[in-house]
Amino acid sequence: MTPKLATRQLGKNGPQVTALGYGTMGLSAYYAPAAPDSERLEFLDYVYNSGILSWDTSDVYGDSEDLLGKWFAKTGKRSDIFLATKGGGGVDDKGNALVRSDPEYVKTACERSLQRLGLDSVDLYYIHRLDKVTPIEKTVAAMVKLKNEGKFKYLGLSECSADTLRRA
Repeated sequence: MTPKLATRQLGKNGPQVTALGYGTMGLSAYYAPAAPDSERLEFLDYVYNSGILSWDTSDVYGDSEDLLGKWFAKTGKRSDIFLATKGGGGVDDKGNALVRSDPEYVKTACERSLQRLGLDSVDLYYIHRLDKVTPIEKTVAAMVKLKNEGKFKYLGLSECSADTLRRA
């Protein structure tokens, strides 16, 4: 039986999510080489069975979106998880960090994330980093369009200033 963890409201009018969440960055990238899929899928079972039902991933976290897609397909537990993913970052052809938050890239990044996850929508989609070139109003307008198309329920921004957030 999955333990029931405390929940918190996400934002002013958002949903209740488990107060303890799981971020997938280390699942596939950055800290060590990724373990075999079988071990990582078993680990996701452990996270789920621990009652942690708020999960966060990103298009730059190695193959974590692909792996989550496999886990959802295998378990049928998608509706139990509050799933957030981020876009707006990446790596260019030379391996250099790439940050984009222009409307065209936001749309492309969101669609690629949904494809890797094997899903039609996620609960929260947010911009990982802003490119400091694109006006935030244009970025958010593109996100609102995607939200209205049913790609996600909630939109957000990460690593932005209070002024940028107010303008958004």
